[in-house]
Amino acid sequence: MNIPTEFDDIRPYNIEELPEAFERLLADEQFQELVKSIFPQVSMEYICEKMQHCKSGQDFEKVFVYDFITNLIRQHADGADFDCSRLTDKRNHYTFISNHRDIVVDPALLCYGLLNENMNTVEIAIGNNLLAREWIKTLVRICKAFIVKRGLGLREQLQASIQLSRYIHFAATQKKENIWIAQRQGRAKDSNDRTQDSILKMMVMGGEGSPIECLKQLNLVPLTLSYEYDPCDFLKAKEAQQKRDDEEFKKSPQDDLLSMRTGIFGYKGHIHFQTSTCLNDELDEIGAMQLPKTEFYSIIAKRIDQHIHRSYRIYPCNRVALDLLEGRNDGAYSAEEKARFEQYLQQQISKIDLPDRDIPFLRERILEMYANPLKNHLEALQ
Repeated sequence: MNIPTEFDDIRPYNIEELPEAFERLLADEQFQELVKSIFPQVSMEYICEKMQHCKSGQDFEKVFVYDFITNLIRQHADGADFDCSRLTDKRNHYTFISNHRDIVVDPALLCYGLLNENMNTVEIAIGNNLLAREWIKTLVRICKAFIVKRGLGLREQLQASIQLSRYIHFAATQKKENIWIAQRQGRAKDSNDRTQDSILKMMVMGGEGSPIECLKQLNLVPLTLSYEYDPCDFLKAKEAQQKRDDEEFKKSPQDDLLSMRTGIFGYKGHIHFQTSTCLNDELDEIGAMQLPKTEFYSIIAKRIDQHIHRSYRIYPCNRVALDLLEGRNDGAYSAEEKARFEQYLQQQISKIDLPDRDIPFLRERILEMYANPLKNHLEALQ
């Protein structure tokens, strides 16, 4: 397929570019160390041979990402399941818009689930702030990622948003690719998942026709990610105190790398991914309301939130956290489940390496991370 050159600096690598990208990756010492840590029993010669037989990004995902996630679930989780039964046509292409917990694992697990359903994997929206090393940038573009430019001036950011939107529409309507994008910029550090209107406005910029028509071209599907335990919860709590104590605090690239490593190799408990139905019919209903622009995107964002919140998998730790936060006991869990979560909570707080740890504040932040999905779930069901 002839891909317009305007997308060259953000799109995934095409088939012709993969051999050179593989060479750069294999020559990088940090990438070699990563491979050895994930596949300790496999030689680099074997990895090189398998990589050279990959003719597309999806081939690479089938050969490497699938095994990586299989091992991750076995070693760092208590199982994972992916339910896409609400999709009426698995042969169609969809844009999955989801809550966001983990930088690496979220899209990798989605690809794993789609491969198990014999569906195409997704092209992944990833911020350039996470591409702290050249090998990471190479790897994600091999794995069908396209780059979201951040940290620009107002005029440059507008142009970047238009370019991004045009690429998403091209990938969806011309390449017929599935797409994954988070419902907001960055992860919701308190797990209070809300869709940003700006994400929807960006999606409309590059389409043709009315805003409703532009969104329908993408076949939007809300996707809910439910991790029993978030390995990065203590890092998120630490960041919350750092921001509270220093208004100028900003994460470093090393902080992002630590989050990526912790998210991959930390314990996750059980993992559940749940798709909703495609939103096209609901978009038609919203379009018929003749809403002013100030309300239009907000209504769609709330619909997406309702779908995501209704589909949470609720674990005992969510119920314990809400009770501890509100000082009550609803009896929906056992004494053993409560003791397990309280022990986990202490363990995570002990990992926070601040010299002036505010333990009550940190404890409350972590409890909020586990309580908010349950609060939003109960509200959505009402």
